[in-house]
Amino acid sequence: MSAYRTVVVGTDGSRSSLIAVERAGALAGACGARLVIVCAYLPSRSDEREARRARAEIGEEVRPVVGPAPAEQTVRAAAEAAVAAGAGAGDVDELAVVGSPVETLIDVVTRTQADLLVVGNRGMDGTKGRLVGSVPGDVTRRSSVDVLVVHTTD
Repeated sequence: MSAYRTVVVGTDGSRSSLIAVERAGALAGACGARLVIVCAYLPSRSDEREARRARAEIGEEVRPVVGPAPAEQTVRAAAEAAVAAGAGAGDVDELAVVGSPVETLIDVVTRTQADLLVVGNRGMDGTKGRLVGSVPGDVTRRSSVDVLVVHTTD
């Protein structure tokens, strides 16, 4: 089995997602892989209202990113964390993409021909997360590549 060549990780800027980014950065550095850091964002405030309603249904703390500037700041900060982590990623791409987190991550994995997707476990616990779904659960079911779910929450 060969080492991973391209690793994709998602972030929303939360501490939980940055733990996953740091782990992905260390793994990419150890493998000599390219790291692609992705932040899915909502283009407008009206979409944020939809996200709040979904959060209320799921009962988890989701941090939707609204607008391209905050998304770009989020991936920039995450890239710094990934480079500083452990062995540190050397080849890092930053992507801010309009869309839902699950659809965006699956699309970026395909477009970059990634062979590993890294996500945090936030949202997988609890009855509502299991019934309604969560980003890590949904991408794990839909991904065509290996998925590493990093334990980022208690």
